[in-house]
Amino acid sequence: MRFSLKPVLFTLLCVFAHSVAAEALRAPVAAESESEEPVFVEADNLTGDKKNQMEATGNAILLKSDQTIRADRLLYDQETADLDGTGSVVVEQRGSTMSGPHLELNLDTHAGFMEKPVFFLKENDGRGKGDMLHIQDQQHYTLDNGTYTTCPADREDWLMKMSSLEIDREAQVGVARHAWVEFKGVPILYSPWMDFPLNNRNKSGFLSPVIGSTTKGGAELTVPYYLSLAPNYDLTLSPRIMSKRGVMLGNQFRYLQPQYRGEVNLDVLPGDAITQTNRTRFGLKHDQALGGGFSGQINFNRVSDNAYYRDLSSEMSVTSKINLLQDASVSYGGGWWSSTARVQRYQTLQDPLAPVGEPYARLPQVNVNAAQKYAGANFALMGEYVSFTHTTAVNGQRMVVAPSVSVPLLRTPGYYVTPKFTLHSTSYAMGSNNTTLLPDASRVLPLFSLDSGAVFERDINLFGKGYLNTLEPRAYYVFVPYQNQDKLPVFDSAQAPFSFVQMFTENRFFGNDRIGDANQLTLAVVSRFLGQDDGAENLKLTVGERFSLSAPQVNLVAPTTTTNKSDILLAASGRLNAALSFDTELQYSPALARIQHYNVMARYRPEAGKVLNLGYRFVSDSLGALIPGAVTATGSMVINGVVYPTFGGVPYTTLGGNNYSVASAGLRQINVSGQWPLSGRWHAVGQWNYSYLDQRLLSGVAGLEYEQSCWMLRLVAHSFTVGTQQTSTGIFVQLELNELVKVGSDPLVLLKQSVPGYKKLNEKPASQPGAVLR
Repeated sequence: MRFSLKPVLFTLLCVFAHSVAAEALRAPVAAESESEEPVFVEADNLTGDKKNQMEATGNAILLKSDQTIRADRLLYDQETADLDGTGSVVVEQRGSTMSGPHLELNLDTHAGFMEKPVFFLKENDGRGKGDMLHIQDQQHYTLDNGTYTTCPADREDWLMKMSSLEIDREAQVGVARHAWVEFKGVPILYSPWMDFPLNNRNKSGFLSPVIGSTTKGGAELTVPYYLSLAPNYDLTLSPRIMSKRGVMLGNQFRYLQPQYRGEVNLDVLPGDAITQTNRTRFGLKHDQALGGGFSGQINFNRVSDNAYYRDLSSEMSVTSKINLLQDASVSYGGGWWSSTARVQRYQTLQDPLAPVGEPYARLPQVNVNAAQKYAGANFALMGEYVSFTHTTAVNGQRMVVAPSVSVPLLRTPGYYVTPKFTLHSTSYAMGSNNTTLLPDASRVLPLFSLDSGAVFERDINLFGKGYLNTLEPRAYYVFVPYQNQDKLPVFDSAQAPFSFVQMFTENRFFGNDRIGDANQLTLAVVSRFLGQDDGAENLKLTVGERFSLSAPQVNLVAPTTTTNKSDILLAASGRLNAALSFDTELQYSPALARIQHYNVMARYRPEAGKVLNLGYRFVSDSLGALIPGAVTATGSMVINGVVYPTFGGVPYTTLGGNNYSVASAGLRQINVSGQWPLSGRWHAVGQWNYSYLDQRLLSGVAGLEYEQSCWMLRLVAHSFTVGTQQTSTGIFVQLELNELVKVGSDPLVLLKQSVPGYKKLNEKPASQPGAVLR
């Protein structure tokens, strides 16, 4: 039986009787405090007296706003709003709880204390206990002589013990004083002041220390300090102690405003103990909205010496950097037209055993692009002016103007036919270092293309499952008349690798210094198998070939065959089931009756934390196409006055900061990676990237991970090539205490880069940062 007594009626009952008992009856009573928020009380027994005091005994429950208090006995004073609870007191608020034998609390001010408290925080599943909990209000608490952990109640693998713990649920942060962390009963960390976030809000303080070792730097310790200067400004100071080299200070400043954003990085290693030099790195990235359709960008990077990354970085993606971009630009986007003006150059980091050609600087470069539709036709304009500057190679200026028009003659859901005409005009004015006496020159070439295709569909049933099967033939014709271009310089152009993308372009070269003559037809067909239930692409098959009606005469790399038929490209990709997917591509030469190159990639990922990747890359010795990547130099040759290393007699060139090498020496590379559970809670993770031609390991990762309910241990070894005949190895050991702190060197970036599909095993949907120490 449930009923409510109004405060007036309850007062009258208190006047005419010292007590009113309701034995064995759940009697909810509504009362009001000074805050005018109703208070509801339920209990087995309710009594009241003339002093407006209410006593609830036996499974007593008090509810006010979003707070629930349970106890064996509750004594509530309606006049002062004081509450006294004894016997198994439990306070619940917004998913968090605290319990103890005795509670005194004022329901208006929410101030009070609890003896021998045990608490649980919903924000990060943290729990703890202590001698006394001082309650300032609903958002602020202080715990005396307490412990804290995020481990479940049935185990305490790690504990943080402290003399006091301040919990601020408004700022979502906890602050522990005179705190030490024990792991398996062994103290591993002490700090006079440790604060940790209860959510993902940034807060100033020391970040988790990074401990590790590399062959280049020896034993290392990095202790980052994070400064949250404002909601949109922060600074991270990262002193890094290297036993072989000294102390490096890393600095990162980030800023964010409605109109601009960016970051500044400055690393300084004064007096490197090995090189006896000062070593520095500076980086600036800035993006700015200038208004009126204008925007500006800066990307400037510089290091003190060629070996900076090879000596001081533990990341393979960084140590392989050759050209550091130094670029500043202003752009305009006006709807139907856009323009960009920039100055750009590179700092080239040389390996003494494998020198590379330095790319040209663009001082300046101006691009203009426009597009408009009129009378069913698409009109476009591409314009460019560049002044190319180089210390040793020929300098010059290039102007390109290329208007075009395309007309979709047929565009229906199943068919399309689109002719396109472009008039490509290029002018050169030669400058300094013109040792070969190249003359000022110009070139005007018409480019005509005709793109057509169709899409056919049918419903089929394979292996008991329904699919939508498509057949998509495509024909692409290109005509460009021949013009001798031998006396034109080569500033930023190279022959593009033969691929499905390149087959359907008008020019077979990167850049504007060479326009390839063409009278050729490309035929290709794609077939897809789409699941009728979910529309997912389960299988895609592609085949294509290009036919030249006349032999191309403009080349930068000598052709390997004189046939008018190109190699045949075949590709297949898809997923055999929800876990197994694959992607393959093959290039076959009918003239040579051999496979020129192929890539095979397969992935098995039945669930998160289980993934196996297998990849193999083959390139024939006689392919003669430009392939991204770098291999060991064996010689050199000169192109336009620039010395390039060669690989089997073919040059290695640098284009726009990206490295390309002609793969005449061939490639035989296998890449195996994965993450898989072993016995118990152990997981293996690793990667093996091996070159059979060089008979060397390009990159290798071997690691073990141990996952527990509230902590994670990672042991990872890494070895990778940083230069010719140079290898760097590193060992990562990290202990992560969930939602508190990571101790050791962090291998997560390495694992995510090396193992596609890698899953952080203890990652939550809304991950939170680790603790900060002071």
